Amino acid sequence: MNVTIQEIFTAENIAFMLRGAGVSILVAICSVFFGTLLGILAATCKISKNKILQVIGNFYVELIRGTPMLLQLTFLFLGVPTMYKMITGNYLSMEPVLTGIIALSINSGAYSCELIRSAINSIDKGQWEAGKSIGLTNSQIMKKIILPQSFKIIIPPLANELIVLIKDSSLISTIGAVELMKASTILGTRYYNPIYPLMGAGLVYLVLTLVISKLTSVLERRMSESD
Repeated sequence: MNVTIQEIFTAENIAFMLRGAGVSILVAICSVFFGTLLGILAATCKISKNKILQVIGNFYVELIRGTPMLLQLTFLFLGVPTMYKMITGNYLSMEPVLTGIIALSINSGAYSCELIRSAINSIDKGQWEAGKSIGLTNSQIMKKIILPQSFKIIIPPLANELIVLIKDSSLISTIGAVELMKASTILGTRYYNPIYPLMGAGLVYLVLTLVISKLTSVLERRMSESD
């Protein structure tokens, strides 16, 4: 079946793909946010003097970084409901987009952890001593002094993490979420021509990553000027 590019990229189909792109952006932004929170928690565990917390932090990071994201995603979508049914006898339905956000957040947290830990370790030790000299506890020093300074260091890498997650969000199409990749696949199947929809999806991904890269460059320049 031969179709023209105009027949595929109608206003309705473009809107369909843009809705898919919106899902990709939503998943990526949520994953960066929750992944950063997990990264802070994991980094705090890894630099803690408590051996148990160190083991927990290291186990989390090594487990997630040592296994494919697709495996983690599939395990959450298929494995968790199976385990839940085995334990409770009840059926658990996993919503694809929410499952994608959880899986990508967990994955992002493991990589963000190392960024955050490096940023924390780069802060001058005198900052800790200054905090202690005015009576702050270690947790207060971390919250009020160390983390605010660390964020200035990790914001650009986190922006790059957002770019990675926008592209990696295409993986959630494997569990039925209709994001940008899935939308292009549906159109390709509908018109028996995957080339144009895939090219359109690639163009949208490219535009999104270029916009984020440009905004990151502006942010880095402004941060450097404020130092």
